Amino acid sequence: MTQAPPFTEPIEMVPHLAGCPYAAYARLREDGGVHRAVKPGGGQVWVISRYEDVKALLADPRMSIQARNSRHGYQGFGLPPALDEHLMNVDDQAHARLRRLISSAFTPRRIDAQRDRIQAVADELIDTVRPYGRADLVADLAAPVPVAVICDLLGIPQADGAAFQTYTRSLMTPNDPNRPSTRELVDGMHTSLLNLIARKRSEPADDLLTAMITARDGEDRLTENELTSLAFLILWAGFETTVHLIANGIATLLTEPHLADIVRAEPDPHTTRMAALVEELLRRDGPMLTAIRRFPLEDVHLGNRTVPAGETVLLSLASANRDPQHVADPNDIDLDRQGASHLGFGHGPHYCLGAPLARMEVRIALWTTIHRLPDLTLAVPEHELPWKVDHRQHALTALPVSFATQPAR
Repeated sequence: MTQAPPFTEPIEMVPHLAGCPYAAYARLREDGGVHRAVKPGGGQVWVISRYEDVKALLADPRMSIQARNSRHGYQGFGLPPALDEHLMNVDDQAHARLRRLISSAFTPRRIDAQRDRIQAVADELIDTVRPYGRADLVADLAAPVPVAVICDLLGIPQADGAAFQTYTRSLMTPNDPNRPSTRELVDGMHTSLLNLIARKRSEPADDLLTAMITARDGEDRLTENELTSLAFLILWAGFETTVHLIANGIATLLTEPHLADIVRAEPDPHTTRMAALVEELLRRDGPMLTAIRRFPLEDVHLGNRTVPAGETVLLSLASANRDPQHVADPNDIDLDRQGASHLGFGHGPHYCLGAPLARMEVRIALWTTIHRLPDLTLAVPEHELPWKVDHRQHALTALPVSFATQPAR
């Protein structure tokens, strides 16, 4: 078979590195692993695709996450300080301080306490669709599970959850002509968070937002902007990524039936085999194609390429996780795989704080879906599954399925 020629730089990220770009990533790794690319709205970036480089740079203090270190005036969403002073926008000591304060509220006990709540939400959602024999498991399961869980964790009334879901999803689809303006979304999110925080101050409860309000490290505490920004980050990251983790995982089980058989054989969602399955799904089919952008504080030399200081760098988690130099047979799901760590939740100081919660949600959602929807199958051919055309995310916009009808229990 004739090998495809190298890409001509700068590579157009959409369509070449969007959606399900694994063949393109393989070409990038083979052709040096460091390439210039251009985003759909313009602006050049560097894409790093080999595991060894991606992992090293995720933990490299020379790779700043702060937009002020961009020499091209990187704007991102252009959020105001009230929503932008969070963990994913600061480096070094400032980041360590915020993480220390939020960690004092984001405890393992608080996460573990969500187990029964997640199971109850999943069962309720499955009960709703069981009589109909058809469903869209993005809209009917994958999206509402994390909304309910993150609202419960933070102490947000369920009635407000839909509004926060609309804000976060709309911010992630800037090219949607039907969405409100970014300014309207930002103002709406900010106002809602201020109102919620004010309620928690007057009516404290045993929830994460109350714990964040009262969090202390000696005399240190979160400022008002840090508080609203961290609440926004938890809502966005805790919702968006988990939606796609669940949907991608179910799609994989339905397109590779031997994996669904493994799930059927497990007595509950919390077994060692279920945990191993979720790790492999995170590695091979995780939703984040790239980590959040970095800006080198000095020129960085990788092989025969030099990435200049201040350039925008995208570290491809999805490509690194399928790098055959790191993991044997990377396109296979192998529950007995040993020693092949993945970067699905990042690496280094910005490793995802909510990873344990996301893992629990995915285990429960996958197990409950397979066990409670008999004869579950895709309602469309696999090649018709609608993947987002996005260079940031490997994500389904819908997951139409059919199954044997049963009365809700």
